[in-house]
Amino acid sequence: MWFRTLAFIVALTIPTALDSDWPQWRGPTRDGHVAAPSSAWPKTLKQDWQVKVGVGHATPVVVDGKIFVFARQDEQEVLLCLDAITGKELWRSAQPIAYTMNEAAVGHGKGPKSTPVVSKGNIFTFGISGVLSCHDTSTGKLKWRKEFGKQYPQTSPLYGTAMSPIVDGDLLIAHVGGQDKGALTALETETGAVKWTNDFDGPAYASPIIVTLAGVRQLVTFTQKNVVGVELTNGKLLWNIPAKSEYDTNSVTVLSYKDMLIIAKEAQGLTAIRLEKTGDKIVPQEVWNNKGNMLYLSTPVLEGNVLFGFSNLKKGQFFAVDADTGKTLWQGPGRAGENAAIVDLGGKELLLLTNEAKLIVQPISAKSYAPSVEYTVADSETWAHPVVIGNRILIKDQTTLKSFAIG
Repeated sequence: MWFRTLAFIVALTIPTALDSDWPQWRGPTRDGHVAAPSSAWPKTLKQDWQVKVGVGHATPVVVDGKIFVFARQDEQEVLLCLDAITGKELWRSAQPIAYTMNEAAVGHGKGPKSTPVVSKGNIFTFGISGVLSCHDTSTGKLKWRKEFGKQYPQTSPLYGTAMSPIVDGDLLIAHVGGQDKGALTALETETGAVKWTNDFDGPAYASPIIVTLAGVRQLVTFTQKNVVGVELTNGKLLWNIPAKSEYDTNSVTVLSYKDMLIIAKEAQGLTAIRLEKTGDKIVPQEVWNNKGNMLYLSTPVLEGNVLFGFSNLKKGQFFAVDADTGKTLWQGPGRAGENAAIVDLGGKELLLLTNEAKLIVQPISAKSYAPSVEYTVADSETWAHPVVIGNRILIKDQTTLKSFAIG
């Protein structure tokens, strides 16, 4: 009797359900938006658990009460499945992956940087050397694995694969290959069979989105030297904008706003374009350009007609821009860090995580940079997105995953 009573008490102290999933890059809708926590922000966050998971910048994903973490342990890329409530390991799949880092990226470690995507009972991972894999989410069984060494001289960009694949129906789309030669590639999710390719350019580090503009449903993304739109049914190139950067490091995901796209070319600020149909061609037209905020790695979020982002000017600076006109509304102080991941919490607040492990809550209604609370959430750098699921936050630092409770 006493044992059953104790078990009941313990069960009451542990949350039994999560309010939402986070199945892909930038959250449920791939735009940095997630439901706001129901509890008020406390003075300090309570840590529920932590698990040593390995090196890497890939953001954890969460589906049906399970956390999937993609990281490197020694010379293996490891996909871990954890119970989202307790952090207990449910299964793991490890693949030996040799990788030699570019000297310019040694500080980031040779763990994977691409965020997995979950769809219909499958989880898809894209390793730092360009290995594309599919696992069953229930069992961890490897369903298929693709390597591209026979097709391309290099299977990853100069600083390692970082683009996060996207699923559209029964297609998985990733940009495979490496510097100067690669292809946007659509594969059947269940079999890995290739359905179409587009070898217009090599891969970048940014991740694709899907939009319907100029009357065409299309995939939009940065490539190594361009911004492109390709038709989803066959991979046909619809339009492109040159986007050559000094070190070929296009890293910022394109944003969709009304009938426009907002892009961030390295060292060229923010630009809004509109796609116009001219005969049988689609022609991108510039609407506005803002050179007062330069983006390098961090992807902004949109709330209403305001774009919130993180500039690499002044050694790191948060900002807000009017998405209709491109006018800067406010800028925060400098020296905020090298990078920041930004999440919109139900249109009420922004959650900002700098690479220096500062987790900041910024009211969206504020007319300036005016954080309401700030936490230190790790002892090492944090490059992955903070994952918000109900009243829990998952933080991945260099080697460890932590779960924090709000309230």
